[in-house]
Amino acid sequence: MIPFSVLDLCPVFEGSSAADALRNSLDLAQHAEQLGYRRYWLAEHHGMPGIASAATAVVIAHIAQGTQRIRVGSGGIMLPNHAPLVIAEQFGTLESLFPGRIDLGLGRAPGTDQATAAALRRDLMTSAERFPQDVVELMRLLGHGPAPDAIQAVPGAGLRTPVWILGSSLFGAQLAAALGLPYAFASHFAPQALMQAIDVYRSQFRPSEQLDRPHLMLGFSVYAADDDATGELLASSMQQAFIALRTGRPDKIPAPVPGYLDQLPAAWRAMLEESMSCSAIGGPQRVREQIAAFIARTGADELMISSPIHDPAARRASYTIAAEVREQLAAAGG
Repeated sequence: MIPFSVLDLCPVFEGSSAADALRNSLDLAQHAEQLGYRRYWLAEHHGMPGIASAATAVVIAHIAQGTQRIRVGSGGIMLPNHAPLVIAEQFGTLESLFPGRIDLGLGRAPGTDQATAAALRRDLMTSAERFPQDVVELMRLLGHGPAPDAIQAVPGAGLRTPVWILGSSLFGAQLAAALGLPYAFASHFAPQALMQAIDVYRSQFRPSEQLDRPHLMLGFSVYAADDDATGELLASSMQQAFIALRTGRPDKIPAPVPGYLDQLPAAWRAMLEESMSCSAIGGPQRVREQIAAFIARTGADELMISSPIHDPAARRASYTIAAEVREQLAAAGG
């Protein structure tokens, strides 16, 4: 059975603070480690009241310090916001502190709105266009290929921290395939392009020193509870947050609302159903069926599970149910 991993946006919920979110993330990471999850990734977003992982490398250190075995990494670092040398030094430091446990996932989106991106000193016209060259430069600084002339990342040089490409379009799939890197697709965010991106990545993959065959990790949302009705209720928090983001009103993650979907216009309901088509929502049996169907449809090598559930205890319980589902599927398959 394929491994399961965790994607955590370090969510800040209504009635809580960023400090609470950081404590909750460490608690969840320790729980995930006990359950046998392979990785715990955090994502770079800026200017969003509901996400506390803007200083992603710092949060990775916080999580890695409080765990022992689980791999910790970025899902991802938005490289156009940074100089490659800075990221090489940050992740070289992390690799030095926690050897063999750090992953560096890279994306090319800003992770924010245009005004905030400009405040990050990002060149909005050319940064994203330079993404492939910046990835190669960063890899060389970490020891994947010949080192750049006269530039050295200290720490970082020669540590060969594993690099991943993240994406929600065909661009990332093509780049990961060309560079021979593992690829993580945000299917929980962009399900429309999922199957085409998978085909592009696998068909165009070229072996590299880091990877001899394609490795595809797919994002998948899970809202699992003791029964279907409770799972549907838990999912309403993220549904509300999605609508708020799409209408230009991002805020902290709200508490669940019974019957939320029934209160929405048909067009909003249809958009939510499409956006959450790569999700498992409900009790253990329904969640098992939905996860099994997704794996069978995509042939994923790994699942990166996101469960932004308002109540921390319910979030831990959802990851427990997902881990139990993985064990059940493994037993059934072997």
